[in-house]
Amino acid sequence: MAPALDFDVLIVGAGLSGIGAACHLVREGTGKSFAILERRHAVGGTWDLFTYPGIRSDSDMLTFGFSFRPWIGTKVLADGPSIKQYVADTAAEHGVDEHIRFGRRVVRASWSTEAGHWTVEVDADGTPETYTSRFLVGATGYYSYDEGHRPAFPGEEAFTGNGGRVVHPQFWPDDLDHSGKRVVIIGSGATAITLVPAMATGEGAAEHVTMLQRSPSYVMTVPANDPVASPLARIGVPAGLIYRTGRVRNILLQQAVYKLCRARPALARKVLLAAVRRQVGPKIDMVHFTPSYDPWDERLCVVPNGDLFRVLRRGQASIVTDHVETFTEAGIRLRSGDELEADIVISATGLQIQLAGGAELVVDGEVVDTRDRMLYKGVLMEGVPNSLFVIGYTNASWTLKADLASEYFCRLLSHMDEHGHDQVVPVASPGERTDVSVLGDSMRSGYIQRGDAVMPRQGKRMPWRIRNDYLRDAPELRRGAVADPALRFGTTRTSDAGAASAAAVG
Repeated sequence: MAPALDFDVLIVGAGLSGIGAACHLVREGTGKSFAILERRHAVGGTWDLFTYPGIRSDSDMLTFGFSFRPWIGTKVLADGPSIKQYVADTAAEHGVDEHIRFGRRVVRASWSTEAGHWTVEVDADGTPETYTSRFLVGATGYYSYDEGHRPAFPGEEAFTGNGGRVVHPQFWPDDLDHSGKRVVIIGSGATAITLVPAMATGEGAAEHVTMLQRSPSYVMTVPANDPVASPLARIGVPAGLIYRTGRVRNILLQQAVYKLCRARPALARKVLLAAVRRQVGPKIDMVHFTPSYDPWDERLCVVPNGDLFRVLRRGQASIVTDHVETFTEAGIRLRSGDELEADIVISATGLQIQLAGGAELVVDGEVVDTRDRMLYKGVLMEGVPNSLFVIGYTNASWTLKADLASEYFCRLLSHMDEHGHDQVVPVASPGERTDVSVLGDSMRSGYIQRGDAVMPRQGKRMPWRIRNDYLRDAPELRRGAVADPALRFGTTRTSDAGAASAAAVG
């Protein structure tokens, strides 16, 4: 007889996506054995890795939280430690924390159609391990934990005055003391606009913080506390009810804002810039907040209670729109000829994109080039059997899509059990593939462009087209038929001698 598999399902990653997938397996009664392989030594993924000052969500917590476990609290954007605790508490509540194997970095995952399972090679803190499973879930997000996107700045080695230091937010040093220092933050995205008020205020505040950007981003203020949830909580409305109704409201509002921006960009631009003008006051030049592109060509940045605008008005921080000409001993000389003196430079320049946590994927001896594959309904990879790849929305909360992907996966497992299948692989028609990545062609963010080198492609039509539309994806992934001509189901048949073969049954 063939040896027993270690697990029915191996989940790679113990962040929001991986813990969510495991909880769905338990909640929906799949009966599948599973393990979670996590390269770090704690739950949380992104929220365990990033520790820079002010780290917080850039999506509202009513939609960033899991659909099945309410986010308790009235904060619209939550801090990183609170999110990490929420993920850990969710894992413990559903008993999936007992299935996590920490310190396991997946190096290679190989599928055998003949054997009908994955063989997963793991580096366990320097010791090689091997696991087998019927299904593989990639819940590692789409950026590298080992390196951020870090341009090489001209003359950087000359920056030595006042003990000059250059830091990337992804690798924040525990010993970095910015109190009373002159700080320059290079970047204009969510990380930069979070760091500016966090480093400019409070105990240990910097002497001054300058945000240096090549080009502006659209910045929108949201309330620090939910204006509806807060009063409802005070009068004793159950937290679960507040969460469910608030979640629906925020999903609808989120989708409405996005669709307005895409359908009426001139109007959306006018509204967004008018709101900024009111908050920054008359002394701040609007050139620093007026992008050259339309709203949602890049992701909108959000700030709670306008904290970024407040420190700019008070003079605790400033914003400069220019290019780095070269680093100098005392700071940065700009293309305009101006110089910024600095003791600390923060390179908030983004993420390095990768898929599957950097692991090599192999199907029947052939290495998979993820850029040459498509995603079926945004969750299953073309030509890669018995696998789920969790990739969240670019225009909404990541967890909205992660939840839907896991719910669909559980429905797929149940369908296969009911019909006696143990293999499934998405197969596309010839000529279906386009050259557009699953991250989309409408957004021009740097990480989107860098991700084009590794992210799967989209198809010309459904189910290979990515809609980034929760209101359309939810009914399809939750209730749509699982049987589909684009999915090829099969059964692995093992003889008493241990030989195996796969019979495709459509």
